[in-house]
Amino acid sequence: MRCEVIAVGTELLLGQIVDTNSSWIGEQLALAGVDSHFQTKVGDNVERIASVLRIALDRSDAVIVCGGLGPTHDDVTREAIAEVMGVGLVRDASVVARIEAMFSARGRRMPDNNLRQADIPEGAAAIDHPQPGTAPGLVCPIAWPGGGEGDEGASGPGGAGERTVDKVVYAVPGVPHEMRAIVEQVIVPDLRRRAGDTSVILSRTLRTWGESESGLAERLAERIRQLDEIGNPTLAFLASGVEGLKVRVTAKGPDEASCKEVLGHEELVLRALLGDLVFGVDDETMEIAVGALLDANRLSLGLAESVTGGLVGARLTAAPGASAWFRGSIVSYASEVKFDLLDVPEGPVVTAEAAEAMAAGARRVLDADVGLSVTGVAGPAAQDGEEPGTVYVGLALGDQVESVRLRLPGDRERVRQFACISALDVLRHRLSGSSRGGHLGERTKA
Repeated sequence: MRCEVIAVGTELLLGQIVDTNSSWIGEQLALAGVDSHFQTKVGDNVERIASVLRIALDRSDAVIVCGGLGPTHDDVTREAIAEVMGVGLVRDASVVARIEAMFSARGRRMPDNNLRQADIPEGAAAIDHPQPGTAPGLVCPIAWPGGGEGDEGASGPGGAGERTVDKVVYAVPGVPHEMRAIVEQVIVPDLRRRAGDTSVILSRTLRTWGESESGLAERLAERIRQLDEIGNPTLAFLASGVEGLKVRVTAKGPDEASCKEVLGHEELVLRALLGDLVFGVDDETMEIAVGALLDANRLSLGLAESVTGGLVGARLTAAPGASAWFRGSIVSYASEVKFDLLDVPEGPVVTAEAAEAMAAGARRVLDADVGLSVTGVAGPAAQDGEEPGTVYVGLALGDQVESVRLRLPGDRERVRQFACISALDVLRHRLSGSSRGGHLGERTKA
C-alpha cells in the first residue's frame, strides 16, 4: 500500500505557514506500515490541485489531501477532487444538519457560505467529524486506469474496456487537531483494511532530557543491534527541540495484548540503559513528571523567575491538577524586585548566590515547601560578567539551598525555553533522589 500526501494552501508556498501537517501524517503512515514516497504542496487553485492529484494517483494507491475544505471562495479542494473523479458536487443533508447544530449550540447564526462545506463529490462519503469543526473529511473512491495498454501517463478514470484499479482519495481539514483525529481514527484504519493487514501496530515513546542524540545513540547502540536482528520491536529517535529527545518503540503483533507485552518488556530494557534520562512516556511532559513527584511527596512549589519571565509558571499551570501543588510564580525581572521582595543581596543578579536567594525568597513569600528559581542571560549582550546562555537554577528544598549553573545553546528565545525545561529537570532529579546536576549543570551548595 502506497499513500501520498498533498498539502493545499497558497500560504504554505509563500512560507507564511510551516507545513507540519504533512510531516505528522507521514509519521502516522510509517507507524502503520504504509509506504509514503512523495509529499506535495500546492496552492489554492482547482486546476493545479487536480493536476497534482492525477500525478499522485498514477503512482500511488491512496492520496491524503490536507486543507482547502473551509467555507471561503479559495477553499477549492472539493471541486478539484470532483474534477479528477469526473463527477459533480452534491449537498449532503446530514453534514448540513451537523454544521447547523454546531452554530446553534454556540448561539450563533450560520453564515450561508458554510453550506459549501456540505458539498461533496458524487460517490464520495463524508467522514463523521471526531472533533469540533465544521469541515468534514471525505473518502472518495476512484476507479483509476492501471495495468492495461495505454496506461503510461494516465490522467483520469479510463473509458470502456480499459482495466482500472480501485484507489482512494481522502480529504482532511488543515486545522491540525481536526486533521489528526480523522487520520488516526478513520484514515489509517481504512488504509490498513484496504491493504489486508489485520495485525496490530502499537508504539510507546520514552521522553528523555539531558543527553545529545549522538550520546543517546551510543548508549543504545548494542540494543539497537540486537533489535535489528530480532526485527520486532523497532526503535527510532525523534528530536523534539526544547522538549528533548524521544525514543519511540514500535511493536507489531496479532493483537493489542501481545503488542503491549512487547512494549512493556522493551520499556524496562530501555529504562535500565537510560536511567534517569527518561522523564516521561508518550504525552507526559516534564511539568507533568515534576507535578507527579511533588504530589507524591505532598510538597508545594513556589517559583521566582527572571530570565524566563513567567514561562516556567505557564508550563506548570498547563499540567492537570497543578492547583494541588503549585503555589505561584514571582516574575522578578527587575533587579530591584529581587532585592526588595526576595531578599536577594544587592549586587550582580546572574550568580549562584542570587539564584539561591531567589529560591529561598520564593519559598518564603509564597509559603511553599519547595522554592525554585531561574536567573541568567538570554542575550544578546553579556550581563554581570556572564555570557549569553548562562543560566543559574536555584533550589530550596528541606534544609538545603543550592544552585546549578547551566550553559545553554541558541538564540534568546531558545535559551529561555531551554532554561524552563532545564530548571524543571533539576527539580525532578532532586525530588527523585538522583545525583545528577541537571542538563550540562555545575552544582553548588549553600
